[in-house]
Amino acid sequence: MGAELESRDLDKPRLTEDELEELIGNRDYREFLNTRNELYRTRKMKGHPPSRAEAIKLMAEEPNLIRRPVVIRGSQIVLGFDEQAYRKLVK
Repeated sequence: MGAELESRDLDKPRLTEDELEELIGNRDYREFLNTRNELYRTRKMKGHPPSRAEAIKLMAEEPNLIRRPVVIRGSQIVLGFDEQAYRKLVK
């Protein structure tokens, strides 16, 4: 789409709890949880979501629990692959 991106591998270094707090901000933290992750499924987070603090701690420990990619432009964030949302970001 012609946009330049700055990339960060979330495994190296992992996002800290503080970075996750800042990234999530006032948004619903549950939107950041990767529903395809094994931990998400085994802990049955869909029906019994963790508290915000616990979710942030788990995402900091287990980066694959974070829904990806995370695309940020200013205050806008797109989680997961969403080509239509990406197009809106680059306009």
